Amino acid sequence: METGWLLVTVSTAGAPASLRVHVWRRLRSLGALYLQQSVCLLPASDTTVRAVRRLADRVHRDGGHAGVLQLALTEPREEAAVIEQFRQERAGEYAEVLERIPSLLAELDQEHARGRVTYAEVEESEADLERFRSWLGRIRARDYFDAPGRTEAQAAVERCAAALAAFEAEALAAEAPDSSARPVAGLPSARHAARPAADGERGS
Repeated sequence: METGWLLVTVSTAGAPASLRVHVWRRLRSLGALYLQQSVCLLPASDTTVRAVRRLADRVHRDGGHAGVLQLALTEPREEAAVIEQFRQERAGEYAEVLERIPSLLAELDQEHARGRVTYAEVEESEADLERFRSWLGRIRARDYFDAPGRTEAQAAVERCAAALAAFEAEALAAEAPDSSARPVAGLPSARHAARPAADGERGS
């Protein structure tokens, strides 16, 4: 497999502490593989090259030092081993999603058993579901080599969405206005009964 790579080195010594946190979070969000402290590797793509160049500019502006080298790994077995490390890191993240997903399904079941099928519970669970979707989206964005667990994690999130949709439908039905307030078929509504008769409808 031929893959271009970015070797990124960063030093924030003497720079504000906030810069170190920013660098760590940004490289983590990109899925960088650390080879040693302050030295990491990323597959070279338009997206990662732009992101790393912007990060390096920020580091230089804030008083740190950053270097970016574009290189190739010429030994196939070495490159395969690096790619496998990337895949295993993402697989671990997908596994964490799968580990936490059941808590949302269990919460819906628990609220249903308590008779608390309300729209307030729907809104709370919607926020949880959106967090799972956002989390999964971030993992997928840095999953450069189709790590195992991706399909299963996506399916689990969709199961949560389906369960929440059913919960929401039940909550809406339970909280709908009383059907007795609706007009009876075949009878005029109060608005129509109170409507003044048109000139042609008035009796002689």
